Amino acid sequence: MAVEWVIAAGVLVGASVVAWGFSAWMTRRIEAAVPSNGRFVDVDGERFHYLDEGKGPPLVMIHGLMGSSRNLTYALSGQLREHFRVITLDRPGSGYSTRHPGTAADLPAQARQIAAFIQALGLDRPLVLGHSLGGAVALALALDHPHAVSGLILVAPLTHPQRLLPLVFLSLAVRPAWLRRWLSHTLTMPIGLLTKGSVVKGVFAPDPAPADFATRGGGLLGMRPANFYAASTEINQVNDHLPGMVKRYPQLTLPIGLIYGAKDKVLDFQKHGQALASRVPGLKLQLVEERGHMLPITATERVVAVVEQVAKRARSPQNTTVLHPPLALADK
Repeated sequence: MAVEWVIAAGVLVGASVVAWGFSAWMTRRIEAAVPSNGRFVDVDGERFHYLDEGKGPPLVMIHGLMGSSRNLTYALSGQLREHFRVITLDRPGSGYSTRHPGTAADLPAQARQIAAFIQALGLDRPLVLGHSLGGAVALALALDHPHAVSGLILVAPLTHPQRLLPLVFLSLAVRPAWLRRWLSHTLTMPIGLLTKGSVVKGVFAPDPAPADFATRGGGLLGMRPANFYAASTEINQVNDHLPGMVKRYPQLTLPIGLIYGAKDKVLDFQKHGQALASRVPGLKLQLVEERGHMLPITATERVVAVVEQVAKRARSPQNTTVLHPPLALADK
């Protein structure tokens, strides 16, 4: 029996080494196919990768779970940069931004990091657009660092705790950190290669996914071991702070635009969109009929319209004179 256990352990170790090597080789291939295409800035020990395009009022865009800046530059930034200075970042641990071991991955930590990023670039209270999990980060940013932003554009945002992960992200539900690390370097890549078509289809459903989303949209980057580990870590911590954020939503007084796809298969517009609108005074939910979760790509013009609406409200004299006092109080 002992010999059998030794043999089984040897086989497991050998298979892990082979899978680890294959993952490293595929990571190099993915990065050659989808290279970094922006700038880098060091902020509080982490290296942020971002694109800086256009001229005008600053607009910072934050992508969702397992995504990258390419999700938002695919179609959205091209239209926005005509009227805005569009800064699209890779969240820490995603795309080509780093998240070192020991760096916190919860929502307040990500908000704090992005506030420092905004300060490092010398941006003056930019608008902030957040998609999906990026919407939750944007909300945390507005709640914890109100002087850092002038308005929010929330696109299919995660706003409330949910007990179960969306089916398309179920593979991320790995709680022990050691197991998460081992899986990310061994099984994630081969399984990802086998299932990437169905995952992309699930994220876009019921809309068709663009044929070039894997490269131009950055889809392949999420398959890399470090990106899988980062995404699994943050999704396992996301519910830790959402309940407290929900209680604070009524404090939000800055201009907010909220848009959702009525057929979203990833996040339910009633549980997240309508639920947020019911807690923020004056907030209206805009629904895009027959559209799913990836509105920055599938309903670009509608998202651009929301950005322009929020920008107009953020620039109004009323916003300057009325909103600053409560924000100052909230910051103390």
